[in-house]
Amino acid sequence: MSRVGFLGLGLMGQRMARRVLQAGHCLTVWDLEPDRAIALVGEGAKAATDPAAAVEGVEFAISMLADRAALEQVVLGPRGAASTLGPGAILLEMSTVGPDAAAHLGSQLPAGVTLIDAPVLGSLPEAAEGRLVIMVGALPADFDRVVPLLTSMGSPHRVGGPGAGASMKLGVNLSLGGVIAALGEALALATALGVERDIALDILAGSPWGGLLRNRRAMVESGNFPPQLRLGLAVKDLGLIRDAAAGVGVRTPIATEALSWLEAAESTYGPDVDFAAVVAEILRDSAAGAHPESEG
Repeated sequence: MSRVGFLGLGLMGQRMARRVLQAGHCLTVWDLEPDRAIALVGEGAKAATDPAAAVEGVEFAISMLADRAALEQVVLGPRGAASTLGPGAILLEMSTVGPDAAAHLGSQLPAGVTLIDAPVLGSLPEAAEGRLVIMVGALPADFDRVVPLLTSMGSPHRVGGPGAGASMKLGVNLSLGGVIAALGEALALATALGVERDIALDILAGSPWGGLLRNRRAMVESGNFPPQLRLGLAVKDLGLIRDAAAGVGVRTPIATEALSWLEAAESTYGPDVDFAAVVAEILRDSAAGAHPESEG
């Protein structure tokens, strides 16, 4: 078993940290909101007062944070994790920040500290049950070192060298954004053409791409969107995808249109609801007979 420091105890981070603890690792946790650590401390974890204390002397540090700004503050800022990580330690960066941010962070770490990008596919149930798909960018020897720890949270897959995990996550999130927007448009069109909403939901939920809708059908029907994937994070992720694609000359009109819908939904419902609120936004827009302006 290893000494592990876990940075970031949001909706996903709390569940992932619990899996690490349940696997028997010696776990120290930190979050900007100390109350988030209470339950884990009750289960045997230790709480640290700052990121530096959380990762001092650990073999592995894990970061699961909202965005690049938060990541760089927690790792590189005053009393950040980089100030106490020692030679031989590995920082597992599991947030969604894109390959440029991962590369920059890795270049700023102390000599002898290795960054591995390992973002995840899955939501709250998968995190709680240790069923996340983990996309790892690492050299083979480094990947072998982290597999036992990552297996406590899900199924690790080495998708290439450093940066490949962060890159693959952008591809995955492009598909998620595109599918949820397409499902919303399909539901709006079917109902506008006279199909009853319940029947349209039945058919769409049974389609090959309907798993996403099945998991969130109750939200769509009730109009309540308790967050599994926060809408604000989905907007952030699609923005990362837009910028990354522009940087390498890849056209992504589907992602651009999905981002337009997500931004419209965020304007209506705020950033803290589940991203399935975009379906409600598309239905609302359809009823009003207007479309949000696309950047493309």
